[in-house]
Amino acid sequence: MNVLRLPCSYCMRCDRNYWVVVYFSLFLLPLQACNNQQSVQQPIKEIQTSTTGEPQKTPVPIPLVLQTSPPQDKNYFLDDRLGGKAGEKGDKENLIKAIDNSLSFLKTPTATTAYQNYLVPEITRSRVEKSLKRFREIVANSQDNQELQATVNKEFAFYKSIGSDNQGTILFTGYYKPIYAASRKPTAEYKYPIYRLPDDFKTWEKPHPTRLELEGVDALQANRGELKGLELFWLKSRMEAFIAQVQGSAVLKFADNTTTTINYAGNTEHDYVSLGKELIKDGKLAQEGITLEKVINYLEKNPSEQNNYLPRNPRFIFFKDTKNSPASGSISVPITPERSIATDKSLMPPGALAIIRAPFPYIIKSPINQGKIEQRLVSRYVLDQDTGGAIKSPGRVDYYIGVGKEAGDRAGAIINKGELYYLLLKE
Repeated sequence: MNVLRLPCSYCMRCDRNYWVVVYFSLFLLPLQACNNQQSVQQPIKEIQTSTTGEPQKTPVPIPLVLQTSPPQDKNYFLDDRLGGKAGEKGDKENLIKAIDNSLSFLKTPTATTAYQNYLVPEITRSRVEKSLKRFREIVANSQDNQELQATVNKEFAFYKSIGSDNQGTILFTGYYKPIYAASRKPTAEYKYPIYRLPDDFKTWEKPHPTRLELEGVDALQANRGELKGLELFWLKSRMEAFIAQVQGSAVLKFADNTTTTINYAGNTEHDYVSLGKELIKDGKLAQEGITLEKVINYLEKNPSEQNNYLPRNPRFIFFKDTKNSPASGSISVPITPERSIATDKSLMPPGALAIIRAPFPYIIKSPINQGKIEQRLVSRYVLDQDTGGAIKSPGRVDYYIGVGKEAGDRAGAIINKGELYYLLLKE
């Protein structure tokens, strides 16, 4: 996502500008209206640009609109992860941790800069900070999620995203941090490299080389060109190396049982191309029910097709060895599973408190359907702490699920429509 560029420690999932998003999840084509949606008007703000030396007025959509008529159902935004009965801890600790991470960001000069001339004038850094501090108190002191929600409904104003259609429709995708076996040296088994950012990358001539030009059709020709000597580690699978780029980070496990983490460090300036869309276009996969898992399974079962499809995504991601540090988002604070989201930071307030409402996948634990995924409509309090290369417009949100295979299975099944609200203390 080419947006307000804040210092990034991790790459939204790399094809994000920080921990990027599961770009595979951009397979969906048409969007349908979301249930329970309120109509959202799209105000316009005039801003000055000076690309030619002469001021010009460019209309910019105001991404968030204050909701004056909250849902009649007082439990519409009830967060089930916070526990439903008195004494249940639920997910309070993770939510408080995510709040504290955002509060840490809001004290930085970067935050001050990010909120200067923000598109929604009443959403200021100071108001966001006060809102987070008060919300933290409510979370810590509420006896159950009903009490918490009643207090929030009373004290907070809800600003709804205009979405992709000016009616509030949001397309949600998911991202995660995969875990892969790796080697510190190339071997016959571990032959697919991941690369560090070149020291002279800022001087590379544009347009940048494509993926095909950098690593060759089989991803093994990089030592002949610009990537020679930039290898960080080696993976067994070409698909794993590619998915690490799509996700923007990974945990690597070595034969001696040690581990490290890699995170996004930079990318070539090419648009991301979805492999899912390419496979659908060529009739290899059906659009209905498309998931990241189906894309990966097809390309792993048909390895010769990897030479055809993987080079079609010209964008290339570079990494840095972060030595087992937590995954971080575009605002340079750790991201928290199921409590952090990525949005377009040219439009949305960084670090702010939000609530998302949409169907999200859960893995069934019962013996009969164990391992299968079901979609449940939920509301979830989240912090806006990341961005991504494919997360553009007020109608896109990427939801961070966590680390490992189960998180990956769930993240790959998120291609759902829903709603996004930001919460600010009433003035």
